[in-house]
Amino acid sequence: MSVPVMTVPGEPPASQSMAAVRASGLRKVYGSGETAVHALRGVDVAFARGEFTAIMGPSGSGKSTLMHCLAGLDTASAGQVWLSDTELTSLRDDQLTTLRRQRVGFVFQSFNLLPVLDALENITLPMQLAGQRPDRAWLDAVIARLGLRERLGHRPHELSGGQQQRVAIARALLPRPDVVFADEPTGNLDSRAGAEVLGLLRSSVKETGQTVVMVTHDPTAAAYADRVVLLADGALAGELIAPTAESVLDALRGLGA
Repeated sequence: MSVPVMTVPGEPPASQSMAAVRASGLRKVYGSGETAVHALRGVDVAFARGEFTAIMGPSGSGKSTLMHCLAGLDTASAGQVWLSDTELTSLRDDQLTTLRRQRVGFVFQSFNLLPVLDALENITLPMQLAGQRPDRAWLDAVIARLGLRERLGHRPHELSGGQQQRVAIARALLPRPDVVFADEPTGNLDSRAGAEVLGLLRSSVKETGQTVVMVTHDPTAAAYADRVVLLADGALAGELIAPTAESVLDALRGLGA
């Protein structure tokens, strides 16, 4: 069942000309023959620059697969993905690795911090691996915005879950990426820490024009976004503009979630 597109008057959905990342005819098939799983079925979608978008849908709808293909973490079976004007689906593996380091930020549910490094070292590691030096003023601004000044010398096991996720967000923001992809970023956090993390993602969009694409199953988390893209059975099933937790929950119920 498809959910109608719901918009706010005067606020158009993301267009290709405004897109930070977009997909055309995106398909992803796992396996072959009778056992093949069609995770994505010809998805056409665009995510506007400077916008916070949540991707939602029932379990098995393809939301994580879509994010992984958009981020260059998984290869498409058919169709195309663009990061700004760069077509990801035509790049070699080494080119994709370079692109992810320089132009894409990631925030995961499990934080993905290295336990032997302190917070500052975890924040700067991806840029060091890319052979780049962080802009000191921007690094200081990110650290201040995320409230990490007093925690920079602490290793992950010395930080709370919320603090670890703040480090992960700082790491994602430091290279000033085209897009930050967040995969269930509050999944391992309590409600208070989760709200703080979502507020920080929201402020990074509002204050610095960052583009954030988040996969979540939580209607409350999705309500922090400017827009919710709905998936069902590997296909687009509608979208919500200026979502609330109630409107998201109603839309998910309409999809049988």
